[in-house]
Amino acid sequence: MQVLLLRNVEGLGNAGDIKDVPGGYAKNFLLPRKLAVAATAGAARQASELKEAEERRKSRRLSEAEVLAAKVNGQELTFKVRAGEGDKLYGSITSADIAEQLGRALGIEFDRKHIELDHGLKTLGKHDVPVKLGSGVSATIAVNVEREEAEG
Repeated sequence: MQVLLLRNVEGLGNAGDIKDVPGGYAKNFLLPRKLAVAATAGAARQASELKEAEERRKSRRLSEAEVLAAKVNGQELTFKVRAGEGDKLYGSITSADIAEQLGRALGIEFDRKHIELDHGLKTLGKHDVPVKLGSGVSATIAVNVEREEAEG
């Protein structure tokens, strides 16, 4: 039986694909869950419309990510922290700290999951930190970790 997939189905195909599947699989699984409809002439038109809509969404997400990358790329963030001997920090600068300060600098909400930091920054100095923005677009920011001046 030929069906038009309305959603991505793992192991079968993506939304808009027309696939040959066993009748029982279609009638008992795909159709009741509204994952697919029977492939007809109208469904073929619907398939092309679904694919075009998905391409437009991908294109829009890519352009939004590129605009954000232009804003993020080259940003410099400075953190003033307490440090001990050997320029080791008493704590660490985490991806959440970086995301919060970057969000404030850009005036937007920024998720820590975008910051590619394997482990927290634990030393003074300048660190280049990659930022993933989705759709395969990434940028790099500079994070300066400086010693906090002692009061007194």
